[in-house]
Amino acid sequence: MSVNRLSRVNELLKREIAEALFRVMNDVEFDPARVTVTHVVTATNLRKARVYLSILGPEADQIRVLRDVRKHRKALQEIVARNVILKYTPHLDFALDQSLRDGDRVLQMIEELVEEDPALAGDPASDEEGDEEDGPEAYGASGVEGGS
Repeated sequence: MSVNRLSRVNELLKREIAEALFRVMNDVEFDPARVTVTHVVTATNLRKARVYLSILGPEADQIRVLRDVRKHRKALQEIVARNVILKYTPHLDFALDQSLRDGDRVLQMIEELVEEDPALAGDPASDEEGDEEDGPEAYGASGVEGGS
């Protein structure tokens, strides 16, 4: 299966699962605004698909919501099988996507470094001054066309 086709299948599954989550998960404690399907990785043989979820809130709540979603896996998979026509309906496996948390951690580390050494932030005013020196004259061009 081509990579392009597999990426289209992943995107289609992502959309269908996201919609199905809100239809299936009607528990009072489930807040659909806190859950995002970030991406889906499907095996090349279409037998398995790992669905990554980003869940807002404390870690204990994230684990609880993920557990609840896993409990509803069969119902979600049935909806996907009904709405997405594939040779095989992949077995869905849900996992917590930590990339947003990791990205926030990296941004916080950068912010702490800048607080320790403000020179690391770069001064936009000095960049503007440098732009004047980067004109054609700075590279030896006289600005005269043709000429001899």
